[in-house]
Amino acid sequence: MIEFEIDAEFIPLISLLKATGLVENGGEAQAVVTEGLVTCNGEVELRKRFKVRPGTKVEFAGRVIKVI
Repeated sequence: MIEFEIDAEFIPLISLLKATGLVENGGEAQAVVTEGLVTCNGEVELRKRFKVRPGTKVEFAGRVIKVI
């Protein structure tokens, strides 16, 4: 599990995927979200600008990110 700390109210989902290194760039991040490959708290998330807040668990490619 990756623990990712933010110092703001939220981080956009595609920015989180890039910041954790699970994708190489924004285009790839947008593609994996659009394809339904990312879940937030167990639900498929299709919104690229979804606001990920502390306490959210994001799953992609067998990896789990816990935002703190």
